[in-house]
Amino acid sequence: MAEQPKQIDFEASLSQLENLVEKLENSEFTLEQSLQAFEQGVKLTRQCQQALSAAEQKVQLLIEENGKSEAVPFQDDTL
Repeated sequence: MAEQPKQIDFEASLSQLENLVEKLENSEFTLEQSLQAFEQGVKLTRQCQQALSAAEQKVQLLIEENGKSEAVPFQDDTL
């Protein structure tokens, strides 16, 4: 039986990434620890990107009509 891909918890990954960034900005790490934190940050960033990509695909499926998908550009009303 094929193993199911592990579900990515976006909020947890993002929170961990924010904590790492804060610690790096406050220089709470040695050089070696900073490198390890950076490596972990890259991993967390990739996980977040995968979760966002999966969410985007789900949204695309939900907006399909009659087997045709119409991409609508995102409009940011906060600007």
